[in-house]
Amino acid sequence: MVDLQRLIAFCAMSLLLSAIPGPSVLFVVGRALAHGRRAALSSALGNALGGYVLVVAVAFGLGTVVAQSALVFTAVKLCGAAYLIHLGVQALRSPAPEVDAAPPVPGRRRIWEGVLVGVSNPKSIVFLMAVLPQFVDRDAGGVIGQMLVLGLAGALLQLLSDSTWGLTASAARAWFGRSPRRLTRLTRTGGATMIGLGVTIALTGRSD
Repeated sequence: MVDLQRLIAFCAMSLLLSAIPGPSVLFVVGRALAHGRRAALSSALGNALGGYVLVVAVAFGLGTVVAQSALVFTAVKLCGAAYLIHLGVQALRSPAPEVDAAPPVPGRRRIWEGVLVGVSNPKSIVFLMAVLPQFVDRDAGGVIGQMLVLGLAGALLQLLSDSTWGLTASAARAWFGRSPRRLTRLTRTGGATMIGLGVTIALTGRSD
């Protein structure tokens, strides 16, 4: 069973990362700007499903190793922190994102596109690899089960966050569309936050 304090702490960090304008957020915002609220919500659902696919993969691939090796845990944490910083620098240097103006697509296809974005989102991969094991109580056993529960909570929070971004963008389509610089500012803010999160991950966490 997952410790309540660990669950709350993981949810807080998950919500922080989900709110950062990264690949998933920009994908949902782009869908909202191009096609409106329904497309944004479908895309957000797909993102969350794709994110949980990553949770399952990480849980079954790392659960046993993390439960037995503090060295592996530390190596994964530091690699993840370094890559988060790399992603943040890339976001700071990236050009203004373009709003997708493609024709409308069916709802199921929007969901599957969201799943693909969620599964391939490097920010989510790094976060789950580097951070998720830190919130597992190895002494309590059931490492894989704990990861699945924590990851489910994170996926639900991601759905909530992405949906909020999408609804906000769909309600302000004209305002965002008049100035690509506004999307650029979102990207820059997200980059700076990812760098800060990467540094925090590198300097904190379990050492046992």
